[in-house]
Amino acid sequence: MIENPIKRRPTRKIRVGSVYVGGDAPISVQSMTNTETCDVDATVAQIERCVDAGADIMRVSVPSMEAAEAFGAIRKRVSVPLVADIHFDHRIALAVADYGADCLRINPGNIGSDQKVREVVAAARHHGISMRIGVNAGSLEKDLQKKYGEPTGGALLESALRHIDILDRLNFHEFKVSVKASNVFLTMDAYRLLSKQIDNPLHLGVTEAGIYRTGTVKSAIALGGLLMEGIGDTMRISLAAEPEDEIKIGFDILKSLGLRSNGINFIACPSCSRQEFNVMCKRSVGRAFRRYSYTNGCVGYWL
Repeated sequence: MIENPIKRRPTRKIRVGSVYVGGDAPISVQSMTNTETCDVDATVAQIERCVDAGADIMRVSVPSMEAAEAFGAIRKRVSVPLVADIHFDHRIALAVADYGADCLRINPGNIGSDQKVREVVAAARHHGISMRIGVNAGSLEKDLQKKYGEPTGGALLESALRHIDILDRLNFHEFKVSVKASNVFLTMDAYRLLSKQIDNPLHLGVTEAGIYRTGTVKSAIALGGLLMEGIGDTMRISLAAEPEDEIKIGFDILKSLGLRSNGINFIACPSCSRQEFNVMCKRSVGRAFRRYSYTNGCVGYWL
């Protein structure tokens, strides 16, 4: 049997609720709800579908104080760790920390004064929750856009280091970082550069990857390549599709690299003119798995 050659990059271990990220923890798979957060029933139902698909962590957008209250109601009804997605208003971060968020997705440099940042950090410490710094190629600071002319790996790195420096100066280290782009090569370059600069866990993703098929291919290439280099501690497949599909694809990528095992690994001969029956025929899901072979020696499994 061939030994898995992947050696994961050593990282700091942080906690997102009951799930550890980084260090020797398994690479976690997460998604984000696309329901209206204030529709608590719909959001809870979607989270539960993702959990059924294997989600380790779920992220929920919290754009307003009304959504923060809904987040609190959602938190009471689900058991999976929840990341609260916040952008500019530090008051929302303080509210969801009180409501039971397990992680805050917030960029310290975007929420105003140093005092506001200190308040958010103090709340995170008090509640024992982590943060995620998220830098995207499409929303770089104006001075970096001018300096680099276009999004580059170096520009994403510099943006991320600015936010990281703020938390470092406040002696807060319980955070993970993402540097996403919609371009495969830019995404990989940014993560490679960042992985050499910090020991915090990295959240992998290709932002705005696209619809189901094309987004899956782009994500598999970029994230698969990084994972093979040992880079990455948690991941999200960002698709214009149902969140539970993102979870399934994420696990398929990890399974293909021998990094996680979640469910059955199907091995099937491709359809071709040598087959003696319909490889793609559908059987009752309730039936046991059976092994088949045919005259040319090909072997597979079917339901």
